[in-house]
Amino acid sequence: MVWHVAMKRSKRKALPNNKLGRIQEKLEVLKTSVRAKVEHPFHVLKNLFRHRKTRYRGLAKNTAQLFTLFGFANLVLAGRRFTLPNTRRPS
Repeated sequence: MVWHVAMKRSKRKALPNNKLGRIQEKLEVLKTSVRAKVEHPFHVLKNLFRHRKTRYRGLAKNTAQLFTLFGFANLVLAGRRFTLPNTRRPS
């Protein structure tokens, strides 16, 4: 298994300014963009729907609650694409 973890900022800033360094920088940008896309629904779930603590009510109920909240988060994120750009919206 190969883990594709983004480079630390200090190592990224120390990359050389040659062709290989620019290629590595583009690779790091791709990694961070994937991470941002994956983690954004979790941000919506935690901040908009206030799902911060785990309630131990049984595995089936916890799973059902998370599926429902992620479904709502998908609707919120999809709805943002079709709204006016100057309207207020949650984080």
